[in-house]
Amino acid sequence: MDVSVAWRSALLMAVSLAVVAIVLAVALPRSFFEDYGWAAGPAAWALCALLTARVMRLPWLPVLGGAALAGLPGLLGVLLDAHWLGPPFGVILLGLWCGWLAGPRMAVTA
Repeated sequence: MDVSVAWRSALLMAVSLAVVAIVLAVALPRSFFEDYGWAAGPAAWALCALLTARVMRLPWLPVLGGAALAGLPGLLGVLLDAHWLGPPFGVILLGLWCGWLAGPRMAVTA
């Protein structure tokens, strides 16, 4: 596992999710999230995961699959009526997944 990729991926995912959440909260009424949050949340999660894959130069399909699995704590949080408990755990899990995907990085000596 590449620990550097893991923490940078988690940080990038967290920041991008925060930016998307703030933009959507400012741009859309609360009723939108009550009616369509079930679609908006996973779509935002997936788009931020794809951004993470792109910036970190990781294969997008495995990152997207890992994001789907890492998003399950968020689903549990929604079911328990504590939505914001899940995403921090999902961000950590996705970071670990990305670090695992990157594998050990070989030191380049010149």
